[in-house]
Amino acid sequence: MAEKKNIKVKTFATELREFKAMRELADLDEQINKFIKEKRIKKVVSVSDTTTTDITGASIGLIRVLAYET
Repeated sequence: MAEKKNIKVKTFATELREFKAMRELADLDEQINKFIKEKRIKKVVSVSDTTTTDITGASIGLIRVLAYET
């Protein structure tokens, strides 16, 4: 019989500001890497990014979803 896998999902978000997006993305990467290390995650199943927009269609934020095995 196959081993049962337990998959969890964690969502992270950040605001994107003009001329600061690269730093905000680096901070988001750092936050996620810290989460992975602290939770001792051995296997990441999926990472997905999507942007949030304002009424003009401009990107104002980023949502990153991490799916991992426990």
